[in-house]
Amino acid sequence: MNNSSFAPNRRQLLGLGLVLAGAAAINVVPGFQLLASAQAAVPQSAQKIADHFSSVKSMSGEFVQFGPKGEQTGGKFFLERPGKIRFNYDGASNFRVISDGQSVVILNKRLKTSDLYPLSKTPLKLLLDNRIDLSGGRVKSVKEENDLTTIQLADKSVFGNSKITMMFDPKSYELRQWTITDAQGKDTTVMIFNVKEGVNFAPDTFAIDYTANRELNTKSR
Repeated sequence: MNNSSFAPNRRQLLGLGLVLAGAAAINVVPGFQLLASAQAAVPQSAQKIADHFSSVKSMSGEFVQFGPKGEQTGGKFFLERPGKIRFNYDGASNFRVISDGQSVVILNKRLKTSDLYPLSKTPLKLLLDNRIDLSGGRVKSVKEENDLTTIQLADKSVFGNSKITMMFDPKSYELRQWTITDAQGKDTTVMIFNVKEGVNFAPDTFAIDYTANRELNTKSR
């Protein structure tokens, strides 16, 4: 596996939750238990997983990302609730994706580009909330297997027809991977491993340089 050979573009970065609202219908993965309405009871196993994951306030590890056409890359990630995450991609492109709790920035130092998005308009928000909220009809489906519990979340009022599907170990309740499906039905999957919980980070780990962002985008016009 050669992670450094692929430099992700904006679509590949959708796997990190940077999906904006769209108009296409949500695809349903076969085999899922569909929850027919906002009033439908969320399975107790899914609630236990959500509560456990919500209790993990910080973690770090490595990731491998698979794009819609099988493109592959990887790197290291850092997460701190609420709302903060950072992905350092391997390779010469020196990609960085950072959320500071309010905004998400995609940095390409080689191309000197900096794209800024509101965190609240991406499915990544559901992953990074202080509490994983399974109320209000956000849970679209649950699939329980011996080695994996899969929970699919969506919030049409926030980011349209995009959705996030999270996969957990049913015994340890640890997050294994997630898939972002964009409004066109294209999937990008992120698998995480070598994860450490309860990690302390330097104060600037999740800092976004808004001044540099403005300057870069002013020059590019």
